[in-house]
Amino acid sequence: MALPRRLRSRLLLSHLIVAFAALVTVLIGVNLVGPGYFAEAMGHRPGDPAGDAMDVATRAAFVEAVTTALLAATVIALVAAVALALALSVRIAGPVTRLAAAARRIASGHYAERVESGGEGEVRELGDSFNVMADSLESIERRRLELVGDVAHELRTPLTTIDGYLEGLEDGVVEPSAGTWALLRGETARLTRLVDDLSELWRAEARQLPLNFETADVTPVVRDVAARFVPHAEARRIVIDLAVTGPLNARMDPGRVTQILGNYLSNALRYSPDGGRIRVAAARSGSEVVVTVSDEGAGLTPEQQIRVFERFYRVDPSRSRALGGSGIGLAIARALAGAMDGRTWAESEGPGHGSTFGVALPAG
Repeated sequence: MALPRRLRSRLLLSHLIVAFAALVTVLIGVNLVGPGYFAEAMGHRPGDPAGDAMDVATRAAFVEAVTTALLAATVIALVAAVALALALSVRIAGPVTRLAAAARRIASGHYAERVESGGEGEVRELGDSFNVMADSLESIERRRLELVGDVAHELRTPLTTIDGYLEGLEDGVVEPSAGTWALLRGETARLTRLVDDLSELWRAEARQLPLNFETADVTPVVRDVAARFVPHAEARRIVIDLAVTGPLNARMDPGRVTQILGNYLSNALRYSPDGGRIRVAAARSGSEVVVTVSDEGAGLTPEQQIRVFERFYRVDPSRSRALGGSGIGLAIARALAGAMDGRTWAESEGPGHGSTFGVALPAG
C-alpha cells in the first residue's frame, strides 16, 4: 500500500495507527486476563457449584461491559487522534510547507525570500538554517551581478581607448608614431592582465589551481619577497623592516605564499607615503605561522577592513585605477590562502593610521 505523499496525511495516518495498535493491545489484554481477575474478584473458586453457575452469567456481563467500554474508548481515541494529528500538522507540516514554497520562490530567482522562524526545536532550527542559506544565496547573487558590472567596466576603459586610437589611425587623425603603438600595446597588456587575474581568481576560488604542498620554513620566502621590493622602496625612500624569527615551518606552497606576500607588499608600497616605513613580520602563533605586512598609509575604516578582500573593491577607486590596480589581487590572495587551509585578514586603527595585512598558514 502506497503511503500518502502529504506530510499532514502521514501524520494523521501515523496517529491513527498508534491509536489503533494501542486499542488492539488493550482489547487483547482485557479479553485474556480480565475474565480471570474478574472471577477471582467476585470470589469464584474452581469446583464451587454455585460459583460455576454464576460464572457464565458474570463472564457474559463482564465481556459485554468491557466491549461497550472499549467501543466508546475507540471512538474517543480516534477523535482525539484526529484532533491531535490536525493540531500537530499545523505546527509541524505548516512551517515545512512554507519552507517548500519559499524554496521554490528562491529557485525561481527571488533571493530576498525569507520564512518566519516559527515552531520549536528542530522546526525552528530548520527555519533559521533556511534563512541563513537564503542570506548566503542572496549575497552570492549580489556579488555575481557586481562582478559582471565590474568586469564590464574594467574592460570598457581600455577597449574604448584602443577603439578610439584605431579609428583615429584609420581616419588619419592620429599619427602612427612609436608613442601611439606603445599606448595601444599598454592597453592590450592591461586587458591581458585583467583576463589573467580573473582566470586565476576563478581557479583559486574553485580550488583548481595546482598547488605544490610541502612542509618548509617560511622565513626564506619572506626574506626573498621583501628583497624583491627593496629597489622600489629605496626609490621612494621607504624602509622595509624585517621581523622574522625562524625557523617557522608551515604546510604550504612556497610559490603561492610568495604571490600572497608580493601582493601585500605591492599594495603597501602603493599606498605608503614617501619616506615611510613598511614592517614585515613572521612568527609562530599556536598552531599557525602568521606573516603580516604593515604600512603607514591611509588606513582602513571598519567597513573597509571587511570588504577589502572582495573582488574589484577599491579603498580609493580613482587613485587605484590611476596606479593600475584592478582590485583583484587581494581576492586572489584570500582564495590562495583558503586553498592552503589558511586565512587572510586586514587590520587598521582607522583612517590615517596605516594598515596591516596578514596571512596565517597551518604550522608544519
